[in-house]
Amino acid sequence: MEAPAKTQPDVTVRVFRRQFSSNPRGARLARRVGLYHLHTWGIPYLSDASESAALIIGELAANAVTHGRVPGRDFELRLTHTPGDREILGVLRIEVSDTRGECRPPGPGEIAAPADGDDRGRGLLIVDALADRWAVIDREPPGKTVRAELDLLY
Repeated sequence: MEAPAKTQPDVTVRVFRRQFSSNPRGARLARRVGLYHLHTWGIPYLSDASESAALIIGELAANAVTHGRVPGRDFELRLTHTPGDREILGVLRIEVSDTRGECRPPGPGEIAAPADGDDRGRGLLIVDALADRWAVIDREPPGKTVRAELDLLY
């Protein structure tokens, strides 16, 4: 008796999840730790995917500690890598959650460009430009999550 031919590749979904202090140091640490995990998953430092992920993690973490900060509460970074097939390496999902649900950022298609000379308001424009998909979703317990996805190409 012969084994059936394999029709699907093996699937190993990798997940990293950690809470960080809601301060600028926590945001920097989230970015660095996130990039380390991507590297261990086969997404090398300084690759296009790694650089895009670094910018997205940095912007979302900075927003969480600036606009979503609640004293005594941390923010959470969650990275999920789902492998793909022969056309794409997979999908990288970046999620940053905070506990301040009443302070929601604009979603995709709702972002207004800042006025000339403003030194704020460009973070989600960067996320919008780099991510293949992104959204703002409610979270239980109270709070929100900003989710961005990157299609990882060969």
